[in-house]
Amino acid sequence: MTELKIKSVFAPFAQIPTRYTCDGDEFIPPFEITGIPPRTRSIAVIVEDPDAPYGLFVHWVAWNLPPTGKYPEATEVSALGGKEGVNSAGRYGYMGPCPPPGPAHRYFFKFYALDTMLDLDTGTKREQLLNAMKGHVLAEGQIIGKYGRH
Repeated sequence: MTELKIKSVFAPFAQIPTRYTCDGDEFIPPFEITGIPPRTRSIAVIVEDPDAPYGLFVHWVAWNLPPTGKYPEATEVSALGGKEGVNSAGRYGYMGPCPPPGPAHRYFFKFYALDTMLDLDTGTKREQLLNAMKGHVLAEGQIIGKYGRH
């Protein structure tokens, strides 16, 4: 399987700028993806925090992003041309990193190149998105950022 290369405003394993967290504007960070296979019809993304106090916390699920490879900073996924589902807080859309005080948490921004567009409703959660993607992933990649609060 091909690996997607992901770049953003933070380097791998570096601090995510405050602008993209609950302490800032909670904007969706800009991303650049290279290595998108020619047969790609859409991009899906899942953002997760495995260090959350009560287990994996999903911050964002989005799909049907156009496979352009360039995604500017945005306040909502519709500005990027995609659709989004429900995060672990039960809210629609992107929820910026917001760990409790203490050590920094890791945030995995996982991207998937798909050979199809997905017909999912806005109530979609991480598990439903993963199930819908089965058999359609042409390539995947991730970038991990960190964010901590004192």
